[in-house]
Amino acid sequence: MSIRRRVILITDGDDYARRAVEHVAREIGGRCISLSHGNPTVLTGPEIVSLIKKTPYDPVLVMFDDSGLVGEGTGEIALKYVARDKDVEVLGVIAVASKTRQAEWTRFDVCIDRDGELTPYGVDKNGIPEFEMGRLNGDTVYCLDELDVPIIVGVGDVGKMARHDHYEQGAPITKKAVELILERSGFYDKKN
Repeated sequence: MSIRRRVILITDGDDYARRAVEHVAREIGGRCISLSHGNPTVLTGPEIVSLIKKTPYDPVLVMFDDSGLVGEGTGEIALKYVARDKDVEVLGVIAVASKTRQAEWTRFDVCIDRDGELTPYGVDKNGIPEFEMGRLNGDTVYCLDELDVPIIVGVGDVGKMARHDHYEQGAPITKKAVELILERSGFYDKKN
């Protein structure tokens, strides 16, 4: 019998996101599937699940990206596959805002602005709160409403947000989103 790996899905995968997510994984004592980065995602869902299963411990942070492609792109196809795999327990999703022309969006449970404040309003790619409650525009978020995940945390562009989330600054917004998901999922309670 295999152990279900507990993962956090992140809807961004460019080089800035990779550096930020790798940094946060080290900070929290988790793992990052660095090979899942790409703009767009190049690995398939089964390939990513195989890498997740090889990790020695949780939590596992995994990136997905559609590179702004219209409709369901490679990142979303892989994300849906991973989220529905029986050997993966999704603790939550970090939904990343983007300046998408296609106006793809998702609902979320809470957003974190670029100053680290929780807000019921969506944020833009710079992490600045918008005027609409409960809705976030992004390019790899279209499928999230189809998935049964415990929590979706919206943030601006991972690793960027006008350097508010840069990895050299410790990627504090991404870290806060990960910690919020871990706390709400009871990850720390289950660990002992």
